[in-house]
Amino acid sequence: MTCIFCKIINGEIPSYKIYEDNFCISILDINPRAKAHTLVIPKKHFERIDDADDEYLSKILLSIKKTIEILKDKIKMEGYNIVVNCGKVAGQEINHLHFHILPRYSNDNIKIEFPPVKEEYKNKLKEIYEEITK
Repeated sequence: MTCIFCKIINGEIPSYKIYEDNFCISILDINPRAKAHTLVIPKKHFERIDDADDEYLSKILLSIKKTIEILKDKIKMEGYNIVVNCGKVAGQEINHLHFHILPRYSNDNIKIEFPPVKEEYKNKLKEIYEEITK
């Protein structure tokens, strides 16, 4: 298997593991964007959220919550962002589902910004809604 996250899960590649249960591991990101930037990685290989079955996905969310509790207790973060990229076009670099937890502090100078409002879509909400609900 060539998936780097599967290799980490199997112990073939070392990591800074801060939490583990039967469904996920949580490790420090080796390319951190914040203090204690953490990845929560399902032990079962899924590429995206929509590839995971509902029961496993609920276990992943509980692992994320437990990891957040550890981070809140140990590094006293004031807030956090949870980021998941699904698909190359969305910025996913490793094709194994994973969640980024970015601990946040009031003076950390980290900006996670959405692009400006797209007026073309704002003005077509009814049409878009109808397209989705047909």
